[in-house]
Amino acid sequence: MSVRRLAPDEVQPASFAFTAENLAWATETMGKYPVERKASAVIPLLWRAQEQHAYWLPKAAIEYIADMLGMPYIRVFEVATFYTMFQLQPVGTKAHVQVCGTTPCMLRGAEDLIKICKSRIHHDQFHLSDDGAFSWEEVECAGACVNAPMIQVFSDTYEDLTPESFEKVLDAFARGEKPAPGPQNGRYGAEPAGGALTLHDLPFNAASPDGAAAADKPAAKKTPAKKAAPKTSAADQPSVKE
Repeated sequence: MSVRRLAPDEVQPASFAFTAENLAWATETMGKYPVERKASAVIPLLWRAQEQHAYWLPKAAIEYIADMLGMPYIRVFEVATFYTMFQLQPVGTKAHVQVCGTTPCMLRGAEDLIKICKSRIHHDQFHLSDDGAFSWEEVECAGACVNAPMIQVFSDTYEDLTPESFEKVLDAFARGEKPAPGPQNGRYGAEPAGGALTLHDLPFNAASPDGAAAADKPAAKKTPAKKAAPKTSAADQPSVKE
C-alpha cells in the first residue's frame, strides 16, 4: 500500500459546498444518529462529497464535512486517508480502476490485470492516462474473493475477470458506456461456475414441510405396544409370617 496524501495545492479547489439536493440528503443522513453521535455520518457524507466532486476528495470538502459534523479537521483527515475508497487526488474522468491485489485475486490472475493497467493506462499507480480518462491503483481485499480476480470502478465491482474480459470492460468505459457490473463470465452472483449443482432433483410437495412427497417416504415400522402389568392390591400380597 502506498502513502496516502492530499493532492497538491495547484489542483485543490478554493472551496466546496454540497448542492441543494446533496445538502438535503446529508441533513437527513445526520438525523439518523443521536445528536451527540452525528460524527457517525462521516463516511457516508465523505462518499457523497466524493461523488459530487468527480470522484475525488479535495481538502475543502474534507473540512466542509468536518464543520458540518462538528469534528476536528484531523479526525476527518484520518478517515479520508485511511480508507482506499476515498480518492485524495484527481482520478480518471471515465474510470478509476481499483485492482484487488490480495491473495485470492493474485492466485486467480490479478497480476495480468495490473499489467494491462500499466500498459494501457499508466505505468505507475495514481497517474492519469494521457487523455485524463483513466487512472488505476492496487488495493487490498475488495470483498469478492470467491469471484476473483476482480476490480472496482467507482461504486461498482467487476468480477471473474480474464485479461480478455477486462479489456472489454475498459473498452466500454472508453466509449463512454457503463458495462454491466458483477461477474463477467456469465455466472449468477457467487454460485458455482456453470450454475447451481445441488438440490435440483429433490421431489417437492407443498404439503410436506421438508419438501419430500409423503408417498415417497418409507412407511415407519410399528412397534408393538407393551402389555401393562396387572394391577395388584394389598389384599393380594402374600402375608409374611413371623
